[in-house]
Amino acid sequence: MKIERTEFIGSDGQKLAARLDLPEGPARAFALFAHCFTCGKDIFSASRIAQALTEHGIAVLRFDFTGLGASEGEFANTNFSSNLADLIGAANHLRRQYQHAPSLLIGHSLGGAAVLAAAADIPEVRAVVTIGAPSDPSHVTGLFREQLETISAQGEAQVQLAGRTFRIKRQFLEDAAEHPLTDKIAHLRRALLVMHSPRDSTVGIVNATHIFSAAKHPKSFVSLDDADHLLSRKSDAIYAANLIAMWSERYLPTPAQEPAKL
Repeated sequence: MKIERTEFIGSDGQKLAARLDLPEGPARAFALFAHCFTCGKDIFSASRIAQALTEHGIAVLRFDFTGLGASEGEFANTNFSSNLADLIGAANHLRRQYQHAPSLLIGHSLGGAAVLAAAADIPEVRAVVTIGAPSDPSHVTGLFREQLETISAQGEAQVQLAGRTFRIKRQFLEDAAEHPLTDKIAHLRRALLVMHSPRDSTVGIVNATHIFSAAKHPKSFVSLDDADHLLSRKSDAIYAANLIAMWSERYLPTPAQEPAKL
């Protein structure tokens, strides 16, 4: 696997840090990975999935959303709309810089909701994968339920997420509520793979049921059994990565056949 560090301009005019994982030979397709809420492009599940896809000839671009990881910007000023703009900006970067728009979108947690919402704005996409995704962006507000009243009354609050402190503004809550996904999912018109653990305590599996029920065929569901929400156990990340690589084979461009040897 080869790695290229790159950057592009995000929704707020800030530079977003990204990396492109490339197969050893020519890439037959490009994928775009959207990480989970407050995570980053270098989370283990993302890196393992990218590595597995490169082994199947698929290049993967993953990036830090505005205000996270190595990207510029203020996280408190972001919302689901800005995430969508960042995602579409990443697709444009692939199209402009590498002459290949993504044909596969993969989203983890809130990133899964983002790829479902953004797919219609990236016409080259043939397949979409969600991992532990909420069926509605506003689901994420349940992670800081105790601070919701403070955020509504005072306009913002400091919340603890995964051991780190983040500032959440009222505009984040209002924006999340303005993005119902059911209609987007129903009109996806791309192959869909929904992956979810029945023991996910962060985003309940009922969300996978809603996504799968709203989608039209071709659609597939894979249970991640006893995996946690972040696929933090190595074996779970590898299992998901290999499944995505094999499932996507059916929908992505096939390698050009080599000329017959005489």
